[in-house]
Amino acid sequence: MNSTERLRIPAEIAVAALVAYLIGFWFTGLFPGYLPKIGGLWSAISAIVVTQATRRETTSSASLRIVGSAIGAITSAVYLTLLPFHPLGMALAIFVTVLLCTAVHIPSHGRLAAITVIVVMVTGSLDPKLSQGLNALLRLIESCIGTGVALLGVRLWPGSGLDPGDNA
Repeated sequence: MNSTERLRIPAEIAVAALVAYLIGFWFTGLFPGYLPKIGGLWSAISAIVVTQATRRETTSSASLRIVGSAIGAITSAVYLTLLPFHPLGMALAIFVTVLLCTAVHIPSHGRLAAITVIVVMVTGSLDPKLSQGLNALLRLIESCIGTGVALLGVRLWPGSGLDPGDNA
């Protein structure tokens, strides 16, 4: 890896995180009471997780992020609709989420789905009067924002992560 490559990857991740944070903050701010900083944070985390050294790796990571986030958001929304937040309940929801991912033959999505469960459940517990379904949907959309920024970033960044044999 040459010195340009060593600088490109950290710069790409930093810019993706910044752009995703700003978009996520703005988007979540459209929903009073749903904590725009959390929206920015979750979008930025998604951009960081998804951005990889090559386009192919970034695309693969994006699918893990979106599918995992969707499964985790649905599982936690169902739990929080039926029961109030509790750490043991969160652990149970994580167990069910990872088990579900394994049952539908996508075990590699389980870790990101479990992280989404934690974020949805903890942010939902901050103000239980807010809609748990909307909270879960916002976390899923924020994941999509960060993922989209990461995918766009590796496409637009000059010389960014071309896989061997790619033609730009």
